[in-house]
Amino acid sequence: MADKNSARVEDLRTKTDDQLSVELAELKREQFNLRFQAATNQLERPARIREVRRDIARIKTLQIQRVGAAEAVKSGA
Repeated sequence: MADKNSARVEDLRTKTDDQLSVELAELKREQFNLRFQAATNQLERPARIREVRRDIARIKTLQIQRVGAAEAVKSGA
């Protein structure tokens, strides 16, 4: 499981900021749809909700890290 997650993180790290933003939007849309499926008892894979939530967190974390790194470069640190 750890190998799968680390591979996922490395895949995300190779993407540009724009690609991450697009993927984040897609995941949020999927999360919205999964919530509706769960409410109407049509959800096939309940674990997918957790996976999507964690992928969203991974992308947001990478975005914050990149902003912090860019600010550090600008300030000359």
